[in-house]
Amino acid sequence: MSTAKTASYLTVLKIPHAARTFGAALVARFAYGIVFLSLVLTVSRATGSYAMAGGVLAVFGLSSSLLAPYRARLIDRHGVRRALLPMAALCAALLGLIAAVSWQPGAPRAALWVLGAAAGAFAPPLGPFMRTLWGVLVPDEEELLQRAYSLDTVAEELLYVVGPLLAGALTALAEPALGVALSAVLLLGGTAVLATSPVAASFRAAGAAPAPPKDTGGEEPPAPPAGGGRWWARLIDPVLVTAGLGACMGAFNLLAVAFADEHGSAASVSWVSATMAVSSALGGLLYGAVGWKLAARARLPILAAFLGICCALAGQATGMIGLVALAAGVGFFTSPTLTTSYLIAGEVDSGARSTEAGTWVNTAFNTGNAAGSAGIGLLLAPLSLAWCFAVTGVVVLLPAAVSAVRNSGRMMSRVERIDIPAATASLNSGEGEKP
Repeated sequence: MSTAKTASYLTVLKIPHAARTFGAALVARFAYGIVFLSLVLTVSRATGSYAMAGGVLAVFGLSSSLLAPYRARLIDRHGVRRALLPMAALCAALLGLIAAVSWQPGAPRAALWVLGAAAGAFAPPLGPFMRTLWGVLVPDEEELLQRAYSLDTVAEELLYVVGPLLAGALTALAEPALGVALSAVLLLGGTAVLATSPVAASFRAAGAAPAPPKDTGGEEPPAPPAGGGRWWARLIDPVLVTAGLGACMGAFNLLAVAFADEHGSAASVSWVSATMAVSSALGGLLYGAVGWKLAARARLPILAAFLGICCALAGQATGMIGLVALAAGVGFFTSPTLTTSYLIAGEVDSGARSTEAGTWVNTAFNTGNAAGSAGIGLLLAPLSLAWCFAVTGVVVLLPAAVSAVRNSGRMMSRVERIDIPAATASLNSGEGEKP
């Protein structure tokens, strides 16, 4: 590997329209950092039931995650003004209705269920769309695109750290429903500004009319990229690894609470969360600053394997200091693994399905996260904490191994495709020689 000296994160932001586009996207995405905790606090206060709050949050999250690839497909087909903006407007309106209905105690429960599911169903996939725009902003600079993706991943993670803090502050100082209302304002306002960016406004959807043919001076026009019909097959590695990563994160957070409680200091689990957040940001920024010679598909299983090993070893910690140290290792490889998955997804189809491809990675992480939290809860009773941490590590190591095997197979196949024509040419050349 080699550290690139010619480009930095500041270079990324100096790309024309990059800072404006990225800033608007972050404002809109900040809504997602605030809304989850705000929904729990708002609904629980309005109904007096944490079970009801958990149910509304669950239907919001499920409808948001499971329908995200299809919303992304609409954006790819119809563009910003016809798809992204209407989604943001509908989602913001529904969140505003939730805030209004829940402002005072006694909110109708059925209405909250319906509004929560509907708001999630229209939540725009802003993260994947921004990564698609990074591909437009940095089309031919692989190292610069890696920096852009790393910056994007780290910034998004920080939004999910700061967002709950702001939601808690609004609850303490005013009303929890204010956090839901603020999420609606940020979502609609940020998306509206994003839509005015020249990069987003000129985003050419797959369903748009084809551009008029250019005069090629009698030369054959370039052929369209092959393999479009098998785009999903090239997503298998990042989706599998990211699903395992999500399951690992969901399980690890719950195991950290159980570990802290077992060691008599449940409150100290906050140090684990803080350490993972800081180390993830640090790992992401360092990873993006390096010019890697190894291909992204080869890097992905290596990064995931290191993360899984740190997670499995966490069960051998004898106290909170040891757990915090190993949690730092888990966090350090989290952002690089996500960034690499997004890079691979971005290579799948830069035209018709660019946003949808990235959204499948997001959906895999979110679905894995929910499954990991639920699954590890069932294992805590029959298994020791050490075994639970080991299982959590294996959840990442298995897809990493599958990805490594698939990558090796692709490399061998590529070598065969190169060697066979060369050998044939050599034989033909030998037959043509006279004794």
